Amino acid sequence: MKYKVTLNGKTYEIEVEHGKAVLLDEYEALAPAAPAQAAPAQAAPAAAPVPAAPAAPASLAAGETITAPMPGNILRVDVNQGDTVKAGQILIILEAMKMENEIVAPKDGTVAQVVTSKGAVVDTGAPLIVIA
Repeated sequence: MKYKVTLNGKTYEIEVEHGKAVLLDEYEALAPAAPAQAAPAQAAPAAAPVPAAPAAPASLAAGETITAPMPGNILRVDVNQGDTVKAGQILIILEAMKMENEIVAPKDGTVAQVVTSKGAVVDTGAPLIVIA
């Protein structure tokens, strides 16, 4: 997947595949901010892990989005699109810092979209599942 991220007046084009990010291009944004000239070297490394959260919401189904509470690896996805879930039901097992964390449904509903998959690496705030 390719993403465009604008940070401190610079736009970065990033390609993310299997949890690895590659910087494809870097250029000045259309309306650069004044501090953008001060820290371009620091901005490039920080941009790599960020793209998943800002870019994904545009393609999400309507409903409540359950996001990753911390960065980690998806060990298991226990639901599919169209499944009916109850509040408190385990949706995903997220491994973070060698601990298995249960991501549960915050409410009763139907799974409108499963955004992630087993084996995926996610950042904090990355969308995982949408419940309608």
